[in-house]
Amino acid sequence: MKNASYTNMAKVWEFAETHALSLENDVLRKARADAEHAGLPQGSAAQANLLRFITRTMNATSIISVGTGSIVEVLQLAEGLGGAGQLTAVDSSARGITMIRSLFADMSDSADNRTTLRAVNTSPTVFLPRLNAGTYDLIVVSGVASNYAPSFEQATNLLKVGGCIIFTDMSGLAYPDDNKPDAMHALLTNVEDDERFEQALTPTGTDMLVAVKR
Repeated sequence: MKNASYTNMAKVWEFAETHALSLENDVLRKARADAEHAGLPQGSAAQANLLRFITRTMNATSIISVGTGSIVEVLQLAEGLGGAGQLTAVDSSARGITMIRSLFADMSDSADNRTTLRAVNTSPTVFLPRLNAGTYDLIVVSGVASNYAPSFEQATNLLKVGGCIIFTDMSGLAYPDDNKPDAMHALLTNVEDDERFEQALTPTGTDMLVAVKR
């Protein structure tokens, strides 16, 4: 690549992010603004848009979103379902789950939306083991570091063969805390060492780790 320096790569990232923000519709823009006003910083627009694209292209019909106030990502996943299928949002934050439930209520009122939407205010450690095995196409994990390892532990049981688990914000930049870099490094090692998954790390947004169940 010509002029492949960190400075120029930063400009490429900035262009992709600015472009993705320009593509967000009014619902997404309002949700992003409301969430950030409520003290819930939202992740990369390019990252959320890629999640919508992956959902649509893999023809996913059953999704679990594990996050902490990841409002825009949840909406993009719902958009990727195309008005059908099932989306379960698991959020341990009270403010996040309140906003998600309100948005889900608005979506359910739409006559052409047949998506089954469920929002659960609990820890993934408590909730995920209760779900039916082998019934999910996609799991997306974001937010605090404590969400990541427990979600991966359940992924083999929950995902269909060919199903995908995606960990966003692997760089720890979107939701920084003292433990996240170490936790992300440990997670990356565990995923790469697990022969049940094929995986790749991409620098989209604040880094995404994508793993597909063999």
